[in-house]
Formats: sequence, C-alpha cells, structure tokens
Amino acid sequence: MTRPIKILVAKIGLDGHDRGAKVIARALRDAGMEVVYTGLHQTADSVVNSAIQEDVDFIGISILSGAHMTVFPKVLNLLKEKRASDIVVFGGGIIPDEDISELGKLGVKKIFTPGAATTECIEWIKQEFSSED
Repeated sequence: MTRPIKILVAKIGLDGHDRGAKVIARALRDAGMEVVYTGLHQTADSVVNSAIQEDVDFIGISILSGAHMTVFPKVLNLLKEKRASDIVVFGGGIIPDEDISELGKLGVKKIFTPGAATTECIEWIKQEFSSED
C-alpha cells in the first residue's frame, strides 16, 4: 500500500485572492492527496517551516501579486538552508512566460498559468511523485 501524496498549498505575502488556491487544494484532496492549506498572508519562512513539520512532498504556491521573482527564490533558498530541498516546489498564477523559464532555472519545477485544468495539475503531481521513487 502506497502512502498518499502530501502537498502544502500556500499564499505568501499580501495577495488576498485565494479562490485559485482553494480550488486546487480541493481538487488535489478529491484526487486522494493529503492537502495542507496555509491560508492567506503567510511568509516564506512560515510556509517552509510548515512544509517541513508536515513532512510534505510538494509546496504549491499560488501567486497573483507580481512578487513571484521574490517569493519563489526565497522559498527555494529556505528549503536549501533547512536541508529540505527534496520538497518539490511548483506554483500557479499570473506569471509572464519569461519569468516562468527563469523560475525553472532557479528550481521551480512547474508553473500552472490561468486556464490550466485541475486535472493537468493532478496528473503532473502524480507523475512527478512517481518519478521520485
């Protein structure tokens, strides 16, 4: 028997729009994954600490504020500092294509842009999780 995939869904900073985060959290849960949703207005530190405490496989960051080039690197650096780089970081939101490729170079595994189907995200997570074994 395999254990469920565990994901922390986060909203970092002052971005108050959480509908997308809640939609994806519910879709992941309905797909059989264990989901921890941190709620609005979190810090990168609190998200990374929660991810480590909860022993998650993935951190999914929803961001619409335009702070993605600050938030994602901060999370990745904190994971590295805390020796938790095995936690896969992905995200979703309004992020320009040129920034998506730059975030990929920094270590963000995947960015889902507006209009992406929840099934696309679910399938990607399952595939990424099975390739880690």
